Amino acid sequence: MKFVQTLAAIALASTASAYAQNVTWDMPTAYPESNPHTVTIRQFAADLEKATNGQLKITVHSGGSLYRAPEIKRAVQSGQAQAGEVIMSILENENRIFGLDSIPFVATSFADAERMWRAQRPAVERLLSAQGIKLLYAVPWPPQGIFAKREIKSGADFKGLKWRAYNAATSKIAQMFGAQPLTVQAAELSQALATGVVEATMTSAATGVDSKLWENVSHYIPVNAWLPKNMVMVNQKAFDALPKASQDAVVRIAADAEKKGWDRMRAYTDEATSILAKNKMIVAQPSAQLKQDMDKVGDEMLADWLKATGEEGKRIIDTFNRK
Repeated sequence: MKFVQTLAAIALASTASAYAQNVTWDMPTAYPESNPHTVTIRQFAADLEKATNGQLKITVHSGGSLYRAPEIKRAVQSGQAQAGEVIMSILENENRIFGLDSIPFVATSFADAERMWRAQRPAVERLLSAQGIKLLYAVPWPPQGIFAKREIKSGADFKGLKWRAYNAATSKIAQMFGAQPLTVQAAELSQALATGVVEATMTSAATGVDSKLWENVSHYIPVNAWLPKNMVMVNQKAFDALPKASQDAVVRIAADAEKKGWDRMRAYTDEATSILAKNKMIVAQPSAQLKQDMDKVGDEMLADWLKATGEEGKRIIDTFNRK
């Protein structure tokens, strides 16, 4: 009888231990299910659940359904959500380091963006760590272009336009060209254009497809201004509470997700532009004057960024420039 009781106690303890290790994380993101970033996140979650034998599951809340984009980082920091995804440059008002990848014409290709991320990542990890957040991975958007309800041939054509901004950089560009910046997140972009709240924006072809911008604007100009990154992060305490094997799995699979995410975005860039053209949007290469005007803005914004970030910013740019 005593032996049976002992076996029962062992079985109960094993069940309790297994139950204690079964963890579910909430993970909000601002982008729809069809977006390549969300596809990467879904794969990350599925791979992680498989690697941990179901002991760690991630519930993905897409399309801003749990938290809106500006709220996600705070939710992760406070532990209201264990993980989350945000576009990095949305945090530039906290620290200018976050906004490097939104300075025009510094990194204009995926190869440039990779070098920039290697240079920038240690500083980003340090900033987040000080706030109780662990960076998992980051994936870029396709190069940014201009969407507008009319042809844009030079910086002068921006004057007076109601311009959708989503971070400090896009607001600054609007101000420098004499446009009217209005903060509108991706989930509200279609409605803002349809109702005339905004008339133009600078974003990727991927967002153009997500928001079906051909329904409300006629022109897309792929100026390849920059490749902003989305970053996936986790509350440090939530990560630390995992068993060591699960922690190792998170780190390993996050690195794999980053590689897959970059590959996915490379492939999607031309596909998204083709989708815009197929939907009767005018895809026009930038004029020489527009390039010249945008280059000038980029030079001014980089000088301002370097002044604001001091020696750390200079080290990042120096590292980036070493090819």
